[in-house]
Amino acid sequence: MHLYRSGTYSIEEYWQIRENSDALLEYIDGVIYMSPSPSTKHQRVSRKLERAFEDFLEGKPCELFHAPYDIELKSSNIEGTKVVIPDISIICDKTGFTDARYVGVPELLVEILSPSNQSHDLITKLNLYMNDGVKEYWIVNPMLDTITVYTLNEEGMYEQHDNKAETGLITSNFFSGFQVNLMEIF
Repeated sequence: MHLYRSGTYSIEEYWQIRENSDALLEYIDGVIYMSPSPSTKHQRVSRKLERAFEDFLEGKPCELFHAPYDIELKSSNIEGTKVVIPDISIICDKTGFTDARYVGVPELLVEILSPSNQSHDLITKLNLYMNDGVKEYWIVNPMLDTITVYTLNEEGMYEQHDNKAETGLITSNFFSGFQVNLMEIF
C-alpha cells in the first residue's frame, strides 16, 4: 500500500479526489492510501473464499460484499474518518447501508495480502479494525498459502482464533460452524 499523495486531506477533499480517479483509494485519518491492482492468484483466492462464505450465508441475515466496496468505519467509539476497501466484507447490521457505501462496522473483514501492502494490512488495518470493533479479521497470505483469523475478545483486543498453512480446515469464531479447507482456497 502506497501513499496516494503526501500530506493530509479533509474527507471532502478525499471524496473529490475519488470522483476523479479510477484508483482504489482509502482514507485513514487524513491520509490517502492507494491499493495495488490484485494479482491473478489474489483474485482466484478471493473468488473461492467468497463462494465458501456465500454458501454458508445462504438464508442468513448477513450479506457479503467484495472489493471494491467502500466501508466508512463509524460508531460511537470511533474518532476521525476512515474509509477502507476490504477484499471481503460481511455485514449483518443493515442500518448502515447508503446508496454509495456502508457506514458502520462490519462484523467480519477479510484482507488478502499483496507484496506491496503487507505491512498496511498486518499492522495498520489490524489495529484499525481492532480499535473500531470489527469482531473478526481474516488475513489471507496467497504468497505463503496461509490464513490467520483474529477474533475480538471481551477486552476489545484481537486474539488469534485460527491459523493454517497450505492444508487443513480454517474456522470462524463469529460464524459458528463455518469452515473452509485451505486446499480448496489455494
